[in-house]
Amino acid sequence: MEKKLYRSRNDRKFSGVCGGFGNYLNIDPTVIRVLYAIISLFAGFFVPGLILYVILAVIIPEEPERWQQEWQTAPQQENRPPASSQEPTDSPQE
Repeated sequence: MEKKLYRSRNDRKFSGVCGGFGNYLNIDPTVIRVLYAIISLFAGFFVPGLILYVILAVIIPEEPERWQQEWQTAPQQENRPPASSQEPTDSPQE
């Protein structure tokens, strides 16, 4: 399965760009955020970095919802109780 870059739905502060990069690179998204902040503030890259962040937030698609992925790939099943459930009986249980 091919790995794709998405904006994170769960690990986000603003729009999920840094969380998405962290998930894609298998790095803690907090490390990505700290590196972004250090580079932006101390390298004089704040305004271009902010513009880049907004552009990435528009370009990178949002992560698909998990339940939609599972629903689309799972076979259709009827709404039945699990086979392990038992019918109630009138006799007292010991």
